Amino acid sequence: MDEATATRVVVGEDHPIFREGLIRVLEGAGFEVVAASGDALDVVRKTRAHRPDVVIVDIQMPPDRTDDGLRAALEIRASNPDVGVLVLSEFLEDRYALDLVGDRAEGVGYLLKDKVGDVAAFTDAVRRVAADGSALDPDVVGLLVGRKRLNSPIDRLTRREREVLSLMAEGCSNARIAEQIVVTVAGVERHITSIFDKLGLAQSPEQHRRVVAVLKYLQS
Repeated sequence: MDEATATRVVVGEDHPIFREGLIRVLEGAGFEVVAASGDALDVVRKTRAHRPDVVIVDIQMPPDRTDDGLRAALEIRASNPDVGVLVLSEFLEDRYALDLVGDRAEGVGYLLKDKVGDVAAFTDAVRRVAADGSALDPDVVGLLVGRKRLNSPIDRLTRREREVLSLMAEGCSNARIAEQIVVTVAGVERHITSIFDKLGLAQSPEQHRRVVAVLKYLQS
């Protein structure tokens, strides 16, 4: 059985057409959708009952239609840390991503809903989150990286270092960064060393701690 076939998913989305679309895309990519719901509280219940590999949930859902989906995601991450959570949002809100990641970047993702149309990128994000990785929307990361700060060390980064920083914050591995910017892995490692030095961040060999460190810096 391949990775996609083995990956079990719970879908939380209150718009029936979009929910069915998500299910079809996931099943077409080989995932097993074990449950779906249009209510955030029910998503939490179904997650407890089915113990999926990953939950995909919209931020704005019933019962209150505010940030119920985000609160459900946070509850799932707290009570079921072995379940990956991928949150979908219609709005470009960096605070949602930062709240979701918290102090643990393993098994977490945040994407804008319009990115679901890129099926390959969407299903790749689902797989990364299910495999205990992270997948943060490039537009949200770009908002954080591009935020104006007074006398910020980010200003000392080169264009290429900013590009690497953004990919790091998205949760990309060194190998994936190397593939994206077409350099060697050793070249990426040199850029990362320079970035950490310029930002005053302690280096860590562990990928997810690195993401958390970068995000904490970017939100400051």
